[in-house]
Amino acid sequence: MSPAEAARPLDVEKLRQGLAGQRVGNCIVVLQAATSTNDVVAQMMDSHPEGLVVFAETQTAARGQYGRRWESAAGQGLWFSILLRPGIAVSESARLTDFLARAIAGAVTEKTGLDCRIKLPNDIYVADRKVAGVLVEMRVEAGGCYAAVAGIGVNVNQRMEDFPEALQATAGSLALAAGRSFDRDDVAIALLREIERGYSALRAAK
Repeated sequence: MSPAEAARPLDVEKLRQGLAGQRVGNCIVVLQAATSTNDVVAQMMDSHPEGLVVFAETQTAARGQYGRRWESAAGQGLWFSILLRPGIAVSESARLTDFLARAIAGAVTEKTGLDCRIKLPNDIYVADRKVAGVLVEMRVEAGGCYAAVAGIGVNVNQRMEDFPEALQATAGSLALAAGRSFDRDDVAIALLREIERGYSALRAAK
């Protein structure tokens, strides 16, 4: 895949078709830019079903664990958030982070052949470079119940020069690790299918 093909915008219709029939991905929104997809989902949660997924081609104020800034290069990665209503206490939110990290690592390995490892609690590495992260934020809905907004960032097609100099010693991407670019739509579908499987099992085990 050429760099130009790899950087083309996400195809919302392809995403919807690839996720048809799922809970996770039953409603998909793709934005050109957002401050943070977690904030967008939090604003939409009272009027949307569980499984809403919001993607942004770039984020201007993305955050990771402990409020750290997450770099979201335009058109190079997958930056998205999912609305979940797992019916668990806030104190159990670590279960969601754990399952999401495992689902992402499993989907990346299945899709790319790359060996992933999870650096607890929420980072996914290939070799010694971070390629993905998870941030779960619990929010109170209008009815008083808790919902989870699960933010996920995956570095897909970045070259080393796409990362800020301060991150070039530690950050990586699937393309850098595999030596080839990936179709971001296909990677997104693989991730959300694996998350669907894991989430169904998590709900059944409540």
